[in-house]
Amino acid sequence: MPALSPTVTAAAVREAAQRVQHAVERTPLQRWERMSLATGATVLLKREDQQSVRSYKVRGAFNLMLRLTESERARGVVCASAGNHAQGVAKACHELDIAGRIFVPRTTPKQKLERIAELGGEQVTLVPVGSTFDEASAAARDFAEADGAVQVHPFDDARTIAGQGTVAKELHDQLGHPPDLVVVPVGGGGLIAGMGTYLADACPGTRVVGVEPGGAASMAAALVAGGPVRLEEIDTFVDGAAVRQVGQVPFEIASALQLAMTTVPEGRLCAEMLALYQTEGIVAEPAGTLALAAVGPAGSGAPVEIHPGQTVVCVLSGGNNDISRYAEVEERALLHSGLRHYFVIDFPQEPGALRRFLDHVLGPEDDISLFEYTKRSNRETGPAFVGLTLGSADGYEPLRERMDASGLHYEVISPDSPLFRFFT
Repeated sequence: MPALSPTVTAAAVREAAQRVQHAVERTPLQRWERMSLATGATVLLKREDQQSVRSYKVRGAFNLMLRLTESERARGVVCASAGNHAQGVAKACHELDIAGRIFVPRTTPKQKLERIAELGGEQVTLVPVGSTFDEASAAARDFAEADGAVQVHPFDDARTIAGQGTVAKELHDQLGHPPDLVVVPVGGGGLIAGMGTYLADACPGTRVVGVEPGGAASMAAALVAGGPVRLEEIDTFVDGAAVRQVGQVPFEIASALQLAMTTVPEGRLCAEMLALYQTEGIVAEPAGTLALAAVGPAGSGAPVEIHPGQTVVCVLSGGNNDISRYAEVEERALLHSGLRHYFVIDFPQEPGALRRFLDHVLGPEDDISLFEYTKRSNRETGPAFVGLTLGSADGYEPLRERMDASGLHYEVISPDSPLFRFFT
């Protein structure tokens, strides 16, 4: 079972920083020029994607495992992870010569699986199970109870949380003064619990905001309910933060500190992933982009608005992204921005029908991204599945008006339609 004591304190975070300093990287605190110019603030990125395992998770894993007794090390360790925590545990197993068994969801990106195996070497056994973190967590818990292995929990353990909290101490040391705002991604809650604990003590005037994916806002649900609750349905796209139920210890800390929470739609997050890659040349994973996707200038309607003159730190928590996922990333970004739309259109089965559609319905900057059509015998019309990418989001209503005027019979495929899954 996760260790529920001792209570996480700022002193424990400072001790963890001393303990893990030779095992983890001191990551850059880098000015985010694009957002600084857009807001008139000093916006900084805490680049945890530049850890040796490309994620902050190595901090908590090492802090916990360095505190194990010799007898506990001999029993070996077990953990569940969507990928990043597993890499931290694998690295610690290899360097500390501790046998480990790691349970991961079968949906874990291939890139993360390969890195876990590479980092752990012969010390680690990798076990894919289930489709979500929670299923992998249940398997790890069962194994710990049956085998006696020590469970290295990714977020619901005071030792893990203190290790994750070293991100806050490090950025505070680098900055040299308290920031006005720190924006933190939230999955199981370990990172914000550790960082919030340290900042409440060392920088009491700093506002801390947690950001969850819109399809898996388990901390917000827990704070409303007064305790961790299980979300029946979640969107697993943000694999590093798609947790059905937050940890008890992180919840208690977030509740006691009255930490603010907000959410980011997955599509907005995808748009920021693409902007990071195209503008800053940063390859970030979905969970790693949560904090960055949440912020924007005052008055912009962003989940977290930044005001001129503020000093703001956004935690870029991880960069373990499988490049093959970028097709889905682009699709979600286009849908969120109102540039991608899908239809079923009945075309007359006669020469020139498609040409008339191209000439009279599509706008000059619009493009066909999908067209699937099969000619039907003995029918006047035939249905086509059509995906359109618009030149601008405000071109959608004029497009509909032209489609209505064309006399074509069509149906909009909305995101809540079962047909939508055939396109995305």
